Parts: sequence; structure tokens; C-alpha cells
Amino acid sequence: MADTCPTGTGTWTLRRAATNPTAPPPAPTRLFRVPGGGPQQLHRGMTLVATISLFIGTRAAWTNAMASRPAVAGVISVCYASILVCAALSLLVRSRRALTRVDAVVLMTAVVLVICGYLLDHAGTDEGVLTAQAANEILHGRPVYGQPWPWLFDTPRVGITKTMSGGADYTYGYPPLTALLAAPVHAFVHSTAAATLVTTAALLVSSVLLWFLLPAPWRSAATAVCLGFGLLPHYAYDGYPAITALALLIPVVVRWPATGEGGRLGSGGVLRAACLGSACAAQQLAWFLVPFLLIGLYAVRRGELGPRRALGVTARYTATAALTCAAANAYFAVEGFSAWLHGVLLPLDQKAILHGQGLMGISYYFTDGSSRLDYYSYGSQLLLLGLLAATLLFVRRLGPALTVLPWVAFYLAIRSQDGYFLLMTPLWLAAAATVPAAVLATAWQPRLPRVAGRAKAVLAGGLLAPALVCVAIAAASPPPLRMSLSPRFATHHARAGVTAIDVRAVNTTGTALSPHFASRTSQGASNWWTIASGPAVLAPHASAEYHVKPAGGFRALPGGHGPGTYLIAVTGTPMTITTVHIPAAPSAIQ
Repeated sequence: MADTCPTGTGTWTLRRAATNPTAPPPAPTRLFRVPGGGPQQLHRGMTLVATISLFIGTRAAWTNAMASRPAVAGVISVCYASILVCAALSLLVRSRRALTRVDAVVLMTAVVLVICGYLLDHAGTDEGVLTAQAANEILHGRPVYGQPWPWLFDTPRVGITKTMSGGADYTYGYPPLTALLAAPVHAFVHSTAAATLVTTAALLVSSVLLWFLLPAPWRSAATAVCLGFGLLPHYAYDGYPAITALALLIPVVVRWPATGEGGRLGSGGVLRAACLGSACAAQQLAWFLVPFLLIGLYAVRRGELGPRRALGVTARYTATAALTCAAANAYFAVEGFSAWLHGVLLPLDQKAILHGQGLMGISYYFTDGSSRLDYYSYGSQLLLLGLLAATLLFVRRLGPALTVLPWVAFYLAIRSQDGYFLLMTPLWLAAAATVPAAVLATAWQPRLPRVAGRAKAVLAGGLLAPALVCVAIAAASPPPLRMSLSPRFATHHARAGVTAIDVRAVNTTGTALSPHFASRTSQGASNWWTIASGPAVLAPHASAEYHVKPAGGFRALPGGHGPGTYLIAVTGTPMTITTVHIPAAPSAIQ
């Protein structure tokens, strides 16, 4: 058994021999000290993990800097010293205040490393290039939406989003806020760096803000998640507008159940609503958080105030956010409503080619294709609705994960890339540190008579089951085309490859299809191949001969025992894909 006795410096645990409970207690032995003036071991661990995370990517940055900017390499070397000192101090300091100061030094070191990374790489990718061009158009008073800018994609670094209809998107497809912020910068920095500077600055400001908003033991975790692991900084260097949205969502999410407390938004609630609306005007990912946040906010306020006052405070919060978002979009909507609406909805309805790490990979990477790819999209939409319904019914249980649930739906989508998951991970941390389950204990939930225990789990599963059925249909459906290939091989610069392929295609479905061809090695699809001959539309149950040529007239085939190269045929309406392996070049060609 164990007894405790207070002392002037804390509480000490005494252990009494279990075999002889009547024996006098032994001399006190220090086994554990309840935190008093010293830091918790968990806090030390958080600081140490954040310090270690700063090593990730630092060597590559230093190597690049030595070749191009030795002064930056010298700063990175000083950061190495800071990392080592902080690691030692995180385990040696004896007071909470001292450990908090170490946390601050870790944060400053991370900020310096991110700035060094930006100086080495700020050219941006497709999102940054498009945002910078949009900023330039704003400066010159020209339309932003609906304007194709194909010349922006002439460099290999700038990728392009291909569509299942055989085309590609060359237009700006994001809400305007990041471009508006980049416009004055572009007046002085006439390059993509105008956009990447805005997103990098947004990441740094939001990281520092989150550091101050979190409880002391969690602050270094914010440094690690935002800056240390090397994930978010690279998105900022690339100019992703989602980084701007993330920065604006941080004050929204931190202690979100306190919004509207007592029935009054107050200046803090109005500021949070304005940040939410601004985030929605920066990038579409913020839209997916909104309904979950409103459900949680209404449930918490209804548990405190009753239905009428809760509805009132939630409505004022929503209206403030909507007006803020509308104000940022107003000029562009008035200038050309149809082009603006199509632009901001583009990522949702563009039918982009498959890409990502989600369940769509079953049909893209592991089978010969699917004639019902649309069902992945249906499943994603149904999963989002199911998660919303489950949050409404079980907000006390699911509320702490409110900042994670919106992104689960993307795992079922056609575009299921990791950026949709990790770009908002600081919000996960903000909720974990500031929204414990206890604050949701009194939140309102709809009454479910005779539903308890296992029945609740069955109900929750029933809400998600339709999404899984849709995914099963998409994954189990056979490819729509039956294709046989006759490649034409050649060598180019001592590399074996394909100059053209004769394709015999049979449409096994009852729907007319318009196939478009590309090749795939590993996970990425090539530019569209040219259809030199063959019908544009393949009638139901018809067959045809296609002669297709790769972009540039030559497609190299990888040697060795790799995954090989595949020819894919895709259609946009309905969305389908057929995959066939391209045979290796004859040994005489190789």
C-alpha cells in the first residue's frame, strides 16, 4: 500500500512493505514528485522532440546553401549549435520559466531555419505561380478568373492539373484573398516570390501566434508541427494558398467552445468569425471545416443558453464570417460572376485526373481500372455527410476531434493526396491542447430514445456505411475498355522506348466513351498522348483501332525490375480508367 505526506516542497510517495503491513514505515524514498516549481517531464519531452525535429531537412538546406549562398550556410551552422544547446538545456533546466525560455529559443531557431529555406527556394510550383500571376493581374486591373495562362507551365518545376476529359487547367482556381495579399508585394517583387513570400510569412506568423496561444507544455509541439518536421514550410515555399487559410483558422480553432460564451460574441468572437470568413476567402479547404465548427458551436452554446439564444449567437457568428468572405470576393464577383463562380468551384467540379494515397489507388495502381470512378466521389460526399450527422448526434464524444474529421472524407476522393490531410495538422494540435473533452460534457445532443451502448456504435456505423458501399462499387467494377497493345519501339540517346502504340479497344459498357491516353510509371501520369487515328467517341459495345503517340514523340521505358510502364485510357463522363502494361522493348532494341 502507499501513503502520501505533504512536505514544504511537494508530495512524496512512501511505500510500505506489502508482506508486513504492521511494520513501521521505512524512510521516505523519492519516487515521484508532483509538479510544484519544476517543469513536468512531459514538457521536457515536448521541447526535446521539437528540438530534434529541427534536424529534418536542415542538412539538405545547408548543402544547397554551401553551393549557392555560403552566408546562409553559415547561419544554418549557427542553428545547429542552437539545436544542440537547446537539446541539452531541455533536460537540464530546473524551473518552468527556464524551460519556457528554451521553448522560445527553439521557436526562434525554427523561424531562422525557415527563412533560410525560403532564401534558398522561393520559386514556387503551380499554385504559387498561378497566385503570383493573379496578383499581377489585380495590379493592372485585369480579370483574374476564367483567364488561361498556359505559358506559366512551360518549366518542368511547375506541374499542371490534367483533367479526365483529356485537357488541363490553366486558370486560377482559388478564392482571391492570397492573391490580394500578394498584389502589393508583386509591385516590388516581380516574380513568383511575391506569392511565396506571403505564404511563408503567413506560416511564420501563424506558428508564433499558435505558440503564444497554447499552454506552455504544448508550445514546442506547435514549433515541431508547424516548422520543425519540414512539411508545411515546403508548401509555403511553393506558394500554396492553403497556408494562408491555415494561418487564419488558428485563432478560430484555439478554445473554440468559448466563442459566444454567455450569449455574446464580443470583440473576440467577432474577430474569430472574421478570421473564419477570411480563411474561406483564401482556400477551399477551409470550407470543409465550417459546418463541423458550426455544429459544435451551436451544441455547446445550446447546452449553456438554450435553443433560442444558442441559435442567435451561432447565426451572428455565421453572418459575420459570411460577410467577411463576401467582402473579399465582392469585386471579382461583380467583375464577372460566372467566371468567378467557376473559378472558386473549380477544384470541386474539374474532374481532375486521379492522384493521391487514398482508396482511389485501388483502381489506379492495383487493378486494371474501373468503369465507375464516380462512386469514389459519391463515397467521399456521403462520408462527409455521415461524419456531419455523427458529429451532430454525438458531439460530446466527437467534438474533440472536430478539427480532424473534415479531412477524413478526402481519403475516399478521386484526388486524395496527402496535402489535404497534413496542411491542417496544426489545427489538430490546437484542438488537442485547448479543447479537452470535459468542456463538451454539457453540450446539447439530440435525444435518441432506447439507443445506448452498442446501439450507438451501430447507428454511427450506419451513417458511414453508404460511403463504404460506394467505394466497394468503384473498386470492384471492371475497366470499361478491353485493350491490346502493339508498341513501336526505338532507341533515343541509348535509351529504349516507345514512339507509338497501336491500340485495339473494345467498349464493354453500354455507354459511349471518349477515351484519352497517357502513360504512367509509378504514380504520376504523363502528358496526354496524341491520337493520330481512331474515333473520338467509341460507341457502346463497339471496337476500334487507335494509333497513339507520346508527347514529344518518344517515351522512354525504365529498365531493370521496376514497376514498368502502363498505358492508361481515361474518360471524363462517366469517369473511368483502363490500365494496360506496356511490354518491355525487345533485347535487340535495349
